[in-house]
This record gives sequence, C-alpha cells and structure tokens, in this order.
Amino acid sequence: MSKENRIPIKKYFENAYKYRYLVQEIVRKNIKLQYRNSALGMFWTFLQPLLNTIVLVLVFGGFFGKSSDGVVCYAIYVLIGRLMFECYSQSTKRAMRSVRNSAGIIKKVYVPKYIYPLSNLFSTFVTSLISLSVLVVMFAFFYIFQHAKYPDLVLSWKFFLVIVPILLLFLLCTGVGMILSVLNVFFKDIEYIYDVFCNLLFYMTPVFYTVKSMKLTGSRLWIGYMLKLNPLYWIVEEFRSCVLVNGFDWNWTGFWYTLAFGVVTTIIGVIFFYKKQDKFILYI
Repeated sequence: MSKENRIPIKKYFENAYKYRYLVQEIVRKNIKLQYRNSALGMFWTFLQPLLNTIVLVLVFGGFFGKSSDGVVCYAIYVLIGRLMFECYSQSTKRAMRSVRNSAGIIKKVYVPKYIYPLSNLFSTFVTSLISLSVLVVMFAFFYIFQHAKYPDLVLSWKFFLVIVPILLLFLLCTGVGMILSVLNVFFKDIEYIYDVFCNLLFYMTPVFYTVKSMKLTGSRLWIGYMLKLNPLYWIVEEFRSCVLVNGFDWNWTGFWYTLAFGVVTTIIGVIFFYKKQDKFILYI
C-alpha cells in the first residue's frame, strides 16, 4: 500500500473498536492454548510463580532475607519481583512473535495488524493478573500464621495502588512489544538477541536481591545509577512500596521517569509499526 493510499492513522486506530470482538477471541484462544494438554491447566498460573519463588527464596534467602536489609518479608519481596519481571518478559516475547505467527491469517484476511501484538499483550496480562492470586494467598499466610515473625507486615489501603505500577508495566510492554513485533518481521535473529537481553535484564532488576545489600558506594556507585535507568526497577519497587512498606513511600522521580519512558516508547512503537506494516507481507 502506497503512502497515498495508506489509511490515516486516526482512522486506522478507530478501527480497533470495530474489531474488539476479534481481540477478545484471540485473547481467549491464547489463554486456552497456553495450558492445552496440561493436567493442571490454569492452576499453573498459581503454581508456577509459587514454585519459582520457593526456589529463589531457598537459594538466596540466607543472603538477602535479613531484616537489616530492610526487607519486611523476603518471600513476598521475591514473589513481587518475579511476577512483574515474568509479566514483562512473556508479554513482550509473545508480542514480538505475534505477526510472524499470524502470517497465514494476515495473507488471507485484512484486519489491523496491530491487533496481533496487542492481543498477545492482553492475554499475557490476563494470566499475570490471575497469577497475582498467589501473592494474595502468600500475604494472607504470613499475615495470619507468621505475624509474630513479620510484625511489619500490615494490611493497608495502599494495596489498591498496585494498579498504578501494573498500568505502567502495561504501557512499557505495549511500546516494547510493538517495536519488537516489527523488528522480528525483518530480522528473525532479534528473537535470540532479545532472549539474551532479557537474561541480562533479570539481573538488572532487583528480583531476588536488595540494592542496599550490594553496598554501592565509592567506585561502585555507577552500578546503582545503571540499575535505576531500568524502568522495571522502578515498577517493581513501586509495587513493593504498595504491599510491603509501612507508610506511603512512593518515589516520585522513579514514577515520572517510568511514565515518560513508557509513553515515549509506546509512541515510537506505534509510529514504527504504522510506517512498516505495509511491508510485512513481503517478509512473513
């Protein structure tokens, strides 16, 4: 499609409402396929993060689970980091592969192509929200049965604010996912490169360690600055501040940085996708 015949971008995204039922069906299909032929089915959305958290706590708890490090409850601390990172990793990877995986449909039927990465993002976030049930169960367990051991673990109105870091995470994943979905059409190797990048990002995000425990002083200060350039760092910390920190302890610098990063990334992703979508058919 030439530039002259290209659908105006406003009209292009207004079509999203027209195809809303298709998005719902793709999301439903993705969720069903994820656990197809699995004996436990959707229960894995609960069991998998729980088992991963147990492994990380057993391996690293002796080093980073001390109250002197400012961790109210290390198991919940690790679970939050794991849930947020896994949501980012899985949603962006699925969005990245979405256009190529839908090549057969794209060649036969016209629908706005951005529906494919967005549908994969939505389906991943649905399963991730279901996975938050394990956080509720774990918090209830420690609060009810282990409260003497974790007296700083309190119920608070701040729990409702977790929607803010979740929305920031969705914004970030949308921008990154749109960019990756385009790059993956033209450069298949991006899948392998991004897989390595996610491994690096996991260690740059405080999932199982605390920044305080790293003693970033003197010549090691630059490590702390590098960690804080990672928007996932702030998203994870903001989520934890809603669940684990007594009193409101929101880092507004981190919040505005993450919001700006997400907005800019999403704008770039949308424009990049819109400009390159007409060439997809030549490469998939």
